[in-house]
Amino acid sequence: MSNIGKLMKQAARMQQQMEEVQAQLAARTVEATSGGGAVKVTAKCDGTLVSVRIDPQALAPSDAQFLEDLILTAANQALGQAKAISNAEMGRITAGMNLPGM
Repeated sequence: MSNIGKLMKQAARMQQQMEEVQAQLAARTVEATSGGGAVKVTAKCDGTLVSVRIDPQALAPSDAQFLEDLILTAANQALGQAKAISNAEMGRITAGMNLPGM
């Protein structure tokens, strides 16, 4: 029975660590740009977008489709960076454990 007790303590400690890391990730941001800096997107490492900045010189009405593509590219890059950081941080906590869904 002591093995079960140890496992329960380890699981509780891991849960606390995961909650701490998730809070840290929610505060951590990454930035990505596209179009040579015409569009800059900032995202949090919890997967939410914080801001989108557009250089006023990129705002020609005839370039709307191009600008949309730049925003999409920068947003996807920022969210990709955020996800990679989140996965790395959470992976450090669950390293060596075969937990479904982690």
